[in-house]
Amino acid sequence: MTSTDPALRHALRDERAHHDRCRAALAAMVDGAQEHVVTGEDVSASGADAEVLGYQLRSRAKEMRELPEGPLFFGRLETDRQSLHIGRLRITERPADPPLVVDWRAPVSRAFYQASARDPQGVAVRRRFGWAPGSRGDSADLTGLEDEHLNRGESRASEIVAREIERPRVGPMRDIAATIQPEQDDLVRGDLALSVCVQGAPGTGKTAVGLHRAAYLLYTHPQRIRRGGLLILGPNRTFLTYISQVLPALGETGVRQSTLGEEIARSPVRAVDGERAGVVKHDVRMAEVLRRALYARVGDAGGALDSLVVPDGSYRWRVSADELGRIVAGVRAEEPPYAVGRERVRTRVVRRIQEQAERRAGPQNGAWVRRISGARAVGAYVDAVWPRVRPEEVVAELFTDQEVLEAAADGLLDGDERKALLWAKPPRSWKSARWSAADLVLLDEVAGLIEHPKGYGHVVVDEAQDLSPMECRAIARRAVFGSVTVLGDLAQATTPWAARSWETVLRHLGKPDAVVVPLTAGFRVPGAVLALANRLLERLDVEVPAARSLRGNGELRFRAADGDLVGAVVDAVRDALGREGSVGVVAADGDVGRVREALGAAGIAVGGADELGARVAVVPASVVKGLEYDHVVAVEPAAIVDAEERGLHRLYVVVTRAVAGLEVVHGRPLPF
Repeated sequence: MTSTDPALRHALRDERAHHDRCRAALAAMVDGAQEHVVTGEDVSASGADAEVLGYQLRSRAKEMRELPEGPLFFGRLETDRQSLHIGRLRITERPADPPLVVDWRAPVSRAFYQASARDPQGVAVRRRFGWAPGSRGDSADLTGLEDEHLNRGESRASEIVAREIERPRVGPMRDIAATIQPEQDDLVRGDLALSVCVQGAPGTGKTAVGLHRAAYLLYTHPQRIRRGGLLILGPNRTFLTYISQVLPALGETGVRQSTLGEEIARSPVRAVDGERAGVVKHDVRMAEVLRRALYARVGDAGGALDSLVVPDGSYRWRVSADELGRIVAGVRAEEPPYAVGRERVRTRVVRRIQEQAERRAGPQNGAWVRRISGARAVGAYVDAVWPRVRPEEVVAELFTDQEVLEAAADGLLDGDERKALLWAKPPRSWKSARWSAADLVLLDEVAGLIEHPKGYGHVVVDEAQDLSPMECRAIARRAVFGSVTVLGDLAQATTPWAARSWETVLRHLGKPDAVVVPLTAGFRVPGAVLALANRLLERLDVEVPAARSLRGNGELRFRAADGDLVGAVVDAVRDALGREGSVGVVAADGDVGRVREALGAAGIAVGGADELGARVAVVPASVVKGLEYDHVVAVEPAAIVDAEERGLHRLYVVVTRAVAGLEVVHGRPLPF
């Protein structure tokens, strides 16, 4: 249908009227949720019930009030029996009535994403709606619609979907509920019990898939997920700011979105490791080094005790040195968390004393057991043989005492590696130690050996290709009883400790049986840009399938600087500003300052990576991962490559940030 077609005008009028009806129903739902907060608490049978119910109702009312403005539906299904509008949340005028809008996560909505002419799944017509860019949900913004008659064998590429995916990127990341492709839908709706790893080529929507999977699990398993919690882990705060609005737009608020550094931040980062020390600290061998260092503190009280004597009124209970040794050895062999082992030693010592007391005087009550357990002699013995310890004490001693390090690292680390770990200027005590980012990972490892952290029901890990084995172990401790969704691209791995295979990453995450699913086709990156990226891919030391673009448009240009690099950058940015959309200027970290200064001197307003409303952003290459811009100006690729060991991987990341066009500005020979 064309814009002048009377049938289209009639259909648009009806759909706009339906949207107005949905808007009124949603407003009533929001008001009703608030009314339930007032009335619900009064009908509870007890104070405790009222508190729980009140919390649930207030949470629901808060979620309803915080729903972002926007169109209430993006699709419609016509079947032989019913007509269903598909949107981001369920809307109904009365709870028992058929819904005006069905949540995209509901089972009945799956056909919207999966039905085809070959397999219509009972769908006669699939309708997609076109909304004005940036619409806040005014019905007048419904500007187009597109029908596929699947019952007639009609199936074609959707122009509305293509326009939605390709429209300019300004501000935070958008949800893709309206544009999910069948292979993405399969991943989104995967079972909660299954862990999955998505090897996603640039522009295939792997981050969006992970976020929509989180929203789907919250919808499908609300009690199990909310009881265990759901954690989204991103590589940095800039990235998390960029994706922060996706889940709220899908009706899900209160989900923890964090970085691993924030999750394990026992202390502030005040030190920087040398390259050698950083690599060693992230190596998986450190897990055994730390375990040895911790359990080296467990002993036999230095042989100072022949036996343990515990006063009990006028009587003295005695546990022999041999029996004490067997207790400690038995607990050690069970390999419980360190803090649990300490209490098991105490419990078993008290049990031996209780057995003696009951043979002499009969059963003892709980008060007697607690008194003996708290006896000074018992406490002194436990402190001597299985002392209390903080992770900071263990790690600080390891890095300051060469003998301790030699014993813990024997057969694991060579001499140069041990030397790299020792602090050149030891602190006076662990309390004054200055910790690096890698040290925090080691502290978390020891903390996990002492006492297991509270886990989550599901963890989504984005940009997982950059995780070290020790960082993977930190995440594994938080997902030991839950499942994970791992997202990443081995070709974009830029850290010195990055793995070359997902099997290695998944093993360290404690999910060796997770299935690895490749996504290779996407709309975001134009074909010309991906062709350049695939030339780089051939030079990277990973085996991943090449990316494939579903778009033939897009621009790729090269601009030689001729001795004035920043002047050429200014000219490239001015050209990009003549087009619609955002502009990302990406340079090696050391060049960012002068590029920003030159653009400012030329009167071009610039923002940073975390300033989402800025038309032009100047971004260091080290933090551009996960971001996207309509037009990317890549500054001096050779400098980006030279800045770090895996510079070619970093350049691969940089060039694949472009949605509409890429211009490469260079004064040196290109590393392509």
